[in-house]
Amino acid sequence: MEFSSKLLEKAVNEMAQLPGIGKRTALRLVLHLLKQPEERTGFLTQALSQMRTDIKLCDNCHNISDEIICEICANPSRNHQLICVVEDVRDVMAIENTGQFKGIYHVLGGKISPIDGVGPSQLKITSLIEKVNSGAVNEMILALSSTMEGDTTNFYIFKQIKNPGLTISTIARGIAVGDELEYADEVTLGRSIVHRVPFENAFKNN
Repeated sequence: MEFSSKLLEKAVNEMAQLPGIGKRTALRLVLHLLKQPEERTGFLTQALSQMRTDIKLCDNCHNISDEIICEICANPSRNHQLICVVEDVRDVMAIENTGQFKGIYHVLGGKISPIDGVGPSQLKITSLIEKVNSGAVNEMILALSSTMEGDTTNFYIFKQIKNPGLTISTIARGIAVGDELEYADEVTLGRSIVHRVPFENAFKNN
C-alpha cells in the first residue's frame, strides 16, 4: 500500500495494530478522521489519553473502574455474599447485560494456560481464595469459558477452597463447549447464570 504522506502512513500503521483492524480498514478510519472537524479528533485523542491515565482497577473485584471501588462493589443493593468469577472485564459486561445476576464479581484477568506461559501467579487467584476462605461469601459461581483452559482454572480454584460452608457452582452448559463467554447471546448467558449447577456435578459430567 503506497502512501503520499508519511504522517498518514504512521497513523494507519498504528490504527492497524488494533484487533480485527486490517490496513484497508485502518486507512478508511484514518481518512474519516481527517474529514472531521479538528476538535472532533481532539475529543477522541483526549478521551483515549484520559482513559489510559485515569482508569483504575477496582481494589475489591479488579473490574475496570473510575474509582478505587467500582460501582458494582459499592452498590449496597447487590448481594455481596454471592460472587461470580470471570476471566475478563468483558465477561462482567456480558453478564450485566443479561440483568439476571445481582451479586458481585471477581475478575481473574485471564485463565491458566501453560502453553502461553500463564500460571496461577499471573492471575488474581490469591485474592479470590482469601476472600472466599474468609467466610464473607456464601456462594461462588465459576463463570469461565467452556474451554480446556477455563476448566483447568475452575478445577485449580476448586482445589484451593478451604471453606466447607461455601457453595461452589458453575454456569449451566447452555454455553457451548469451547465458547468464550463474551460472545454468548444474552438470553443463553442469562439462563446459564440462573440455572447454574454445583461444580462437583459439572466436573463429573465432563
